[in-house]
Amino acid sequence: MTEKTDPMDTMKANLLKNTGKSIDQWADLVRRSGLPKHGDQMKLLKETHGLGHGYANLICHTAKGTLDAPESDLLAGQFAGREALRPVYDALEALARALGKDVDVSPKKTSVAFRRNKNFAVATPASKTRIDLGLNLKGTAPTARLLEEKPGAMCTHKVRLESVSDLDAELKAWLNAAYDKA
Repeated sequence: MTEKTDPMDTMKANLLKNTGKSIDQWADLVRRSGLPKHGDQMKLLKETHGLGHGYANLICHTAKGTLDAPESDLLAGQFAGREALRPVYDALEALARALGKDVDVSPKKTSVAFRRNKNFAVATPASKTRIDLGLNLKGTAPTARLLEEKPGAMCTHKVRLESVSDLDAELKAWLNAAYDKA
């Protein structure tokens, strides 16, 4: 059985191979630029240095130190002051992981992406009482509960989760359908 390669390690190696600069060298360039906003840093890397979006985003997060934060710290930050929602998130993560061995759970600073070949769902603590679960269900008609997202949003639909009881058969079916499409 072959060992699974970390996609971030592959991306960092390809960055060095394709540009001649390591991730640390690029991150240092961003820090020295003095540009405080992520968007301005991205513009610098993309327009001035010709990097693609994925590489630019990786470099900006590395420069800020947000890329290598432990997952537990990222989740703790998301649920600080929202501790009552943590059991809802934990149950949701368990449902997502149960869909298949290929599910990747990727906490960020403000959300958690559930991925297969691409994101199929994104959980975002939206308030002290609600998690918004974005789902990629292109072609699925919205309902009173399965809300359609604005065009251009990361996900096509959104479901509001306030308690573990919201993770019912209907939600499980939507989550499974999104996983199947990813």
